[in-house]
Amino acid sequence: MELNIKLAPDILFYIFGFPMTNTLILIFSVSLFLIIFTLFVSRRMKMVPGMTQNIVEFILESYYSFVRTTAGSEKKAKRIFPLVFTMFIFALVANLATYIPGQAAVSLYRNGESVSLFRAAMSDYGMVFVMTMITFLLTQTVAIIVHGPFRYLGKFLNFKSPLKFFLGIMDIIGELAKIISLSFRLFGNIFAGEVLGAVMLFLAPFFVPLPFKFLGLLTAVVQAFVFSVLTLVFVTMASEIEEDELTESASI
Repeated sequence: MELNIKLAPDILFYIFGFPMTNTLILIFSVSLFLIIFTLFVSRRMKMVPGMTQNIVEFILESYYSFVRTTAGSEKKAKRIFPLVFTMFIFALVANLATYIPGQAAVSLYRNGESVSLFRAAMSDYGMVFVMTMITFLLTQTVAIIVHGPFRYLGKFLNFKSPLKFFLGIMDIIGELAKIISLSFRLFGNIFAGEVLGAVMLFLAPFFVPLPFKFLGLLTAVVQAFVFSVLTLVFVTMASEIEEDELTESASI
């Protein structure tokens, strides 16, 4: 038996020249499940909710309350909630889907080797990078709208003094570092959990891997929440007007 660990997802087949990987299959499966589940719940809403509706409403209300507290206002919460909750629930379900019993055994034979049909979506850096870029671009867009394009650029390109110019360069590096830190946090934890689980299963295939599986399960939940919360925090910070801006506006 050989332990085969790959950083890149496996290409299963091609559709019109577009490679279909095992992570992409899981992404499509999770997306389809969430769409069907949402339609099912929304069309069965009742005044006296059942168990499924109770659970869904509890999750929505709890997360919305958290977003409203963090954002600081109802107006901001209503605008940012759909995005951050979608990121949270998608990442959560995608992470938990890899723990469905038996799904790891579903495989295809390609070039004489068995390739798993499903793989953790967040272990594909391409997927995590796209989610991170959505957060990054939204953050910059909000900052430009709130502060104005000239004030926004002035934060990074300030030639009034060497110190302020240096601090502006540091701000640019800090904004770019968000891409690396946000994406590698989610990708690294999920990929590391996948590798650790595979290694322990290879070394001791019975009861020893169980604690590591539970640890991976906890990591899957926590990292989905952390990613959405960081998105919420970045956007909220970008929408805040600094004290010196308020003073300048009042003087005008």
